[in-house]
Amino acid sequence: MFDVLIIGGGVSGVSCALILGSAHKKTFAQDKNIAIITHQKASSLQDAIFYNAYGIHSGKLGSEILTETTTQLQENYPHITQIEDEKVISVSGESGSFVVVTNKNRYQTRIIVIGVGSSNLFSIEGLQQYIESHKKSLVEKNRIQLKNNDQKVTDGIYVVGTLAGHRSQLAIAAGSGAAVATDILTLWNNGIETHVHDSVRK
Repeated sequence: MFDVLIIGGGVSGVSCALILGSAHKKTFAQDKNIAIITHQKASSLQDAIFYNAYGIHSGKLGSEILTETTTQLQENYPHITQIEDEKVISVSGESGSFVVVTNKNRYQTRIIVIGVGSSNLFSIEGLQQYIESHKKSLVEKNRIQLKNNDQKVTDGIYVVGTLAGHRSQLAIAAGSGAAVATDILTLWNNGIETHVHDSVRK
C-alpha cells in the first residue's frame, strides 16, 4: 500500500515527488510510502528547448531535464519508488483505498496525484467523469483538463500541470506539482500549513 502514488514523470509529477521526498525527515512524513510512475513518452518536454525558464541554462533540452530530474529524485530521495515503463489503465476505489491498474501491475494507494498532460487521448478508466474542455487552451488544440478545486479532483485525488487547467510553461508545471505536494504534507501534518525548504544556514 502506497500513501501517495504519482502518475506521470513529467515536470509536475516529478516536482511533486521531489517536494514529498524532501520531507522525509519530518516526523509526520518519515514513514510514508511514496511512488511515482515515471511514464514520460507523451511528455511535451520530449521536444522542448528552453531559453526562458528560471534557473535553466539557455538551450537546455527538455529531454535532458526528463532524464536528469528522475536521476536527481533517485539520488536525493531513494526511498521514493520509481515505477518505469508502465502505463495506467484504470483507477478505482475511494480515498484511503484506491486501486491503480497499469498494463503490467496493480497497486493500492491512499492518495493519487495525476500529471499526465492535457491531451484529449486521456484514457484512464474511472476518471472520465471528471474530464472537461481545457479552460486556458485554444479551442482548436482540443485539450482537456480534469474538473478540480485548487487541484483537488475529489477526496484523495489531485491533478497537476496542464491536466489541472494550467498553461503549458515549465515554471507553472513545476509550481503546480510543488503546490499539491505541500497540500499533501499539510494533510499529513494534521492540517497545519507545511512546506519544505533546504537551507545553508545552520
